[in-house]
Amino acid sequence: MAHDKQGRPLVAVTGIGVVTSIGQGKDDTWAALTAGKSGIHRINRFPVDGLRTTIAGTIDNVQVDPFCAPMLSERLAVLAAEEAVGQSGLATADFPGALFIAVPPVEMEWPQREALAKASGQQGDVTYADVLKAASEGRFKAWHDLFIFGTVADRVADKFGTKGSPISLSTACSSGATAIQLGVEAIRRGETDAALCIGTDGSVNPESLIRFSLLSALSTQNDNPDAASKPFSKNRDGFVMGEGGAALVLENAESAKARGATILGYVLGCGEKGDGFHRTRSSPDGAPGIAAIRDALSDAGLSPDDIGYINAHGTSTPENDKMEAMSCTAVFGERMASLPISSNKSMIGHTLTAAGAVEAVMSLLTIATGRIPPTINYNVPDPAIPLDVVPNVARDASVNYVLSNSFGFGGQNTCLVFGAEPK
Repeated sequence: MAHDKQGRPLVAVTGIGVVTSIGQGKDDTWAALTAGKSGIHRINRFPVDGLRTTIAGTIDNVQVDPFCAPMLSERLAVLAAEEAVGQSGLATADFPGALFIAVPPVEMEWPQREALAKASGQQGDVTYADVLKAASEGRFKAWHDLFIFGTVADRVADKFGTKGSPISLSTACSSGATAIQLGVEAIRRGETDAALCIGTDGSVNPESLIRFSLLSALSTQNDNPDAASKPFSKNRDGFVMGEGGAALVLENAESAKARGATILGYVLGCGEKGDGFHRTRSSPDGAPGIAAIRDALSDAGLSPDDIGYINAHGTSTPENDKMEAMSCTAVFGERMASLPISSNKSMIGHTLTAAGAVEAVMSLLTIATGRIPPTINYNVPDPAIPLDVVPNVARDASVNYVLSNSFGFGGQNTCLVFGAEPK
């Protein structure tokens, strides 16, 4: 079968790649994830004195110069894409399709700002005009290019030879899932037979930590880093930042089969709903999250009973976990008491812009291996969230269809349905 029930081309996954704080590559990451290993640790990349949160799931074995979010995000994207494109069997330098890449918001970071201020030559207070004047000098052109939003996409596109203009996007914590959704839609419309979809984020830096701390979003349980992220637990107190990159090669299933590609699974459904309730908080009634889940199932041609596992957004914040549990219960009803749902963020932290793509890879590996990763640190159940969170230990199970949730700041809600085969 090459088309779904709506007559659209089926979208197959022929390559996946991932790098996280617990492993470089899908094999290492999956082994660590299913073993319940945490990659969250005390930050040693920069001084953390005076910060409320001093832990994160940073990727410390990948070095870039200059060390900043755009450069690290680019490198993580390249590592993940090399693995995914290599597995797909498509040309690694002449990719026959479009690039959709989720990247973190970009702005000049403190080391560069300080260098520009010093270079301005001004004594005492340095104005923004002074910094702009210094930046206009030729020796700072590389910094100017580096801190433009589309630069990461342009460089990745050049490396892999993708076709057309690369699409950069940033829809908060749902960005990685949105990149996949855009690839799916492009293939369904017949605009391309292949898409390279990436989510990447290397933005653990002092300014990010301070900003999230000001929102009271981060865990402050610094004394025991690997136990700080505890989704769905009663004693959860916020998310832990993480870094990561993930890539999926999507193809028109008919084209993939014609060239003899190995199909790893299918992206069967996408659901997206905006939530204008608040700039950071989710609507208390969960309506947009509920709608996104239902739309993803409808798009996939599935019923709630078909889903065998939910890869949760599961950030470990008090409000988000409650909202997600409520949204899932509204759709799946009494099944939520026994339907497995777990959060990868308990081990790798919240990889922000990359999260939807990282968790898509884990969803596909769940289908492929018949193994559900656990939610670690689940030692104090929340009676208000009576879910089967696959506590602390991975579980063997035959899973044909997975729902992967991504709920972001600013009301960005994107849900994806993956399957071993279309129904």
